[in-house]
Amino acid sequence: MFRALRPVLLLLLAAIPAVALRVTGTHPPALASILIFGVAVVAASFVLAWAAEAAEMDISGGLAIALLAVIAVLPEYAVDLYFAHTAGSNPEYVQYAAANMTGSNRLLLGLGWSSVVLISLYVASRRSGRSVKTLVLETGYRRELGFLAVAGVVAFVIPVTGEIHLLLGILLLAFFAFYLYRAAMSEHDDEPDLIGPAATIGALPTLQRRITVTAMFLVSAGVILAAAEPFADSLVAGGQALGMDQFLLVQWLAPLASEAPEFIVAILFAWRGKGAAALGLLISAKVNQWTLLIGSLPIAYGIGGGGAALHLDGRQVEEFLLTATQTLLGLAILLNLRFPRWAAWTLLGLFAIQFAVPGQTGRYVISVIYLVLAAGAAIHNRKQLVPTILAPFRRTEEPADAERTDELVKV
Repeated sequence: MFRALRPVLLLLLAAIPAVALRVTGTHPPALASILIFGVAVVAASFVLAWAAEAAEMDISGGLAIALLAVIAVLPEYAVDLYFAHTAGSNPEYVQYAAANMTGSNRLLLGLGWSSVVLISLYVASRRSGRSVKTLVLETGYRRELGFLAVAGVVAFVIPVTGEIHLLLGILLLAFFAFYLYRAAMSEHDDEPDLIGPAATIGALPTLQRRITVTAMFLVSAGVILAAAEPFADSLVAGGQALGMDQFLLVQWLAPLASEAPEFIVAILFAWRGKGAAALGLLISAKVNQWTLLIGSLPIAYGIGGGGAALHLDGRQVEEFLLTATQTLLGLAILLNLRFPRWAAWTLLGLFAIQFAVPGQTGRYVISVIYLVLAAGAAIHNRKQLVPTILAPFRRTEEPADAERTDELVKV
């Protein structure tokens, strides 16, 4: 039992300094706070991810996949909802809520999706001894893409109106609830494929496993809740101390810390030749971000003392536009459930270019590039456009294509 929990205990030990500082009310310098509370968030995120994976032993069906994706991004939500809640009484924090959300969203697709595909193709090529250029998904993933397509298109309301209205938030949360319902109704008979500490914990006797997983959920969630506020505040203060753009620091450093476990789990799946499962996990996380996360922001803002709408300034509108157009391109590429190597390099390249071309003009130019490429990919895959949009609302799963497999294929 102790051997199974050794990695968990080591990570929780790393989080003790942050919990001690929070309990005693001690406020170290900003840079030290970023390090201490950032380590706590990362450590607790790993424990949370392992618990979520091990829980698949007791939660069957598509709901397990959806819940795993939700739980994996909870640390990110804790930070972002704190920014939105604080913005209700301090308008300056509105920009940080938008920064964290757009940064994590673009990071997930631009770096996450592309890296998983490229690693999967490399592994498949090495194993097969031939060039493998395309990752192919099962037809069941069309429903996930359909949910993402609807939420991604609706998201354009935000840059057009310059706000995230409470009504939009409620609609997105309702759509997320529908997504979980459909996931619970879907058929997934495959046994969970656990990795590392999650596999060790999942192999425990049923009662021990359930007690262990529950304790891991509670402890890691407690650490994340304790560390989220000081970590978020230290990012803002650290930007001032370093003379850096606070918006950029919040936009990229916080998501890197909170999404590290999710990325690592997906990369490990890809390295083991489970590229479709790895990409499926990240697609589900993307659905969560465009529904649950964005839908929660105006509610947290209102609870914090704000009005019925979280208003965005010019830069935040540009960031949302850039994020929404990137999502469109990812969707358009995957309409036929195939992810070619060139598309992965394109997404990764455009993600990297945004750092070399900062400023308003750069964001608009890259947004236009995303839109043009998305339009081209959508036209090429136009036969799958309507079936994808309708997939979330169909009562039956799409019939499997006899020529389609969940393996990597050469094109």
